[in-house]
This record gives sequence, C-alpha cells and structure tokens, in this order.
Amino acid sequence: MNETPDISLLPLINSPQINCLNEAHGHALSGIIASKTFNMTSAFLQSDLDEQLLLTIPFTQPVRIRSLIIKTASDVTQGPKVIKILINRRNIDFEDVQEGSESDVSQILVLTEDQVKEGKRIPLRFVRFQNVSSLHVFVESNQSDGNTTRIEALDIFGIPVEATKDLIGLKKQDDD
Repeated sequence: MNETPDISLLPLINSPQINCLNEAHGHALSGIIASKTFNMTSAFLQSDLDEQLLLTIPFTQPVRIRSLIIKTASDVTQGPKVIKILINRRNIDFEDVQEGSESDVSQILVLTEDQVKEGKRIPLRFVRFQNVSSLHVFVESNQSDGNTTRIEALDIFGIPVEATKDLIGLKKQDDD
C-alpha cells in the first residue's frame, strides 16, 4: 500500500482555541501560526516571566503527527532546548508537565542549536501520535538556560486520520 505523504497540519489548527501560557504581550503563539502557514514574517512567540512556555494547539479533526519544526534563527540561544510533548489533554498547566517523565508524556526531546537555527524536522515516535485532537508542547528550557525563550516559526507534519481511512477503503476496493 502506498503511504500518504506527510503534509503541514497548520491548516487544520482550530485557531480560536489555541493557547499559550507565559507568552509575552505582543509576542503570542497566534502571531506565528494564525496564517496557518510556516511563519515567514517578523512575528515571534516569546516567553514572559521565565524561559518556560506551554503551547496548546487543537485541531479541527483528528490527525497523526510524524514530526515538528521549531525555528529560532535570529538568536539561537533563546531557542527551545528541552521540550515535553503531550496530546489530547482538556485542561493543562505547568504543574501537569514540569515533573512529567517519559512515561507521563508522549515524548521528551532535547533539541540542538542546529535543529532550531535551521528549522530542521524533528521526528516524533509516530506510534504515540496516532489520533491527536490537541497537541501540547511544554518548553522546559532554552539553549542558554536564560530567562527568555523565543520561537519564530512552528510547523507540524503528518496526516489527517480521515486520509488514512480513505486509503484503507481504496485498498479494499483494489483487492476486490
């Protein structure tokens, strides 16, 4: 069976429902994903009181996520370093994720300066991201362990769950 190619899932974001805890006034998550395309503007997301951010990104339909891009090219020392990713939580705050271990969250990633500066794809454990209605990204620290984290662009790659159902239906018809 041919596999569906990964696409940007930004067009499937439920924009009115996005949320980010500890974002600085004027530098919100909505500024980098509102257009539902990879951000090429001067807008950026920046933390407010300390380096931590907690992004909540809901989708309009269930998706399967394979990889992420998190880019901070202007000052890579402010780019995220340790992130914890969770899925499908109703209400989430910092207390829910700060002490979370690999068994409590879907995946913990340690990003390199090169990954965030170049905006390289960060592969995820696909098996853990099969039926995602909301993605939660907790930025625990940044590259310099400073007080400010900055994200200039974010993209999420995968496929809608419906697309895989369509392929399964086509395969069954082909087998007849």
